[in-house]
Amino acid sequence: MNLPRVLRPSGPKRPWLAALLALVVTGLGHAYLRRWLRGFGWFAATFAAIVLLVPPEVVEAINTGGTIANPVDALPPVFVVVASAVDAYLLARETQRDARATRAATMTAEAGATDRATDRASDDAERGVVGDVAPDQLSDEADAPSCPACGKELDPDLDFCPWCTTKLDRAGPNGDGGSTDQ
Repeated sequence: MNLPRVLRPSGPKRPWLAALLALVVTGLGHAYLRRWLRGFGWFAATFAAIVLLVPPEVVEAINTGGTIANPVDALPPVFVVVASAVDAYLLARETQRDARATRAATMTAEAGATDRATDRASDDAERGVVGDVAPDQLSDEADAPSCPACGKELDPDLDFCPWCTTKLDRAGPNGDGGSTDQ
């Protein structure tokens, strides 16, 4: 899946910054987390709370800078904004936790790969292999077959090109002459 850079997750995020952005502008904390639809949903919920739950005279008083007779009437959108900030904070914490788990798994896998590479290198040294090539294969390196379609070097054990998947007319690993029919 080839997502544009804007849609891909970009690693761990700071929960406090997501919450602060969500308090400044509803949905902005979610935009920081690249949760675009969720951020738009919170923005729409705040707008809906203003339109549906706040009396028009309170909205007019806030817009003109007048006094509000009953300040409790203005609280529904405040609750939505606070809930949005809490949601952004919790999402950022989850993103951080997932990034740490991924990093730990990657480090564990790299450590295992390093151990396997060290074991292989010691085995190769015992057999007299230089790099990835055994001494008896050094002279054949220049004569390595190449793919007729893409021109890249081929593995002699395969009956297809691993680069472009072109089927080759030669014996494969099972000695079947390159045919896949049974």
